[in-house]
Amino acid sequence: MIDLRPFDSLGHANHGWLQVRYHFSFSSYYNPARMGWGRILVWNDDTIAPRSGFPPHPHEDMEIITYVRSGAITHQDNQGNIGRTEAGDVQVMAAGSGIVHAEYNMELEPTTVFQIWIETDLPGAPPSWGAKPFPKGDRSGRLVALASGYEEDTDALHINAHARVLGATLKAGETVEYTLTPDRHAYLVPAVGAVSVNGVRVNTRDGAAITGEHTLSISALEDAELVLVDAA
Repeated sequence: MIDLRPFDSLGHANHGWLQVRYHFSFSSYYNPARMGWGRILVWNDDTIAPRSGFPPHPHEDMEIITYVRSGAITHQDNQGNIGRTEAGDVQVMAAGSGIVHAEYNMELEPTTVFQIWIETDLPGAPPSWGAKPFPKGDRSGRLVALASGYEEDTDALHINAHARVLGATLKAGETVEYTLTPDRHAYLVPAVGAVSVNGVRVNTRDGAAITGEHTLSISALEDAELVLVDAA
């Protein structure tokens, strides 16, 4: 089953400094038909104005992945972690037993990100943070694990969940395949371009909620950059 969630159907909020689209119920957006997808609980499509951002706030027991689409995000937390993550790079934060963090756009241009929350498999674990560049050329024509809870994904950022966050850049006409077991929940969003997923067209910033599929055949209908999450 592939349930298409067109961009125009997503929840929306305008906070002035923050323009956000909600793939799932979050904050003031509530849709009982979109209460997460399996253990994927949040997928927010954020545009953060220059010199603004999220002031310090707490989290617990959540794996939070930030995929930076343009601009850069600057992170700081009460564990002493400080870092700047640029477009094409990814940061992960395991909130664990509790962490207080801030995320700011210190740039002179808007920053756009996908923020993804996955339910942790290790409640109460020590909190942690990490970031890593993933050059788009290195994922040209193939899916690359960006964040993963599986030991075999040695080049990915570690998360405390049996899940993968994958990225790919595809030229128009290219196809990649990804194998799922039918009990898994996958969610795919093209950051740029349009793709066909098992024959279903998914346009830029649309969401595709997928379950019960053995194989995903993802074909680029135009040059595309996509993010795919595979979780329980």
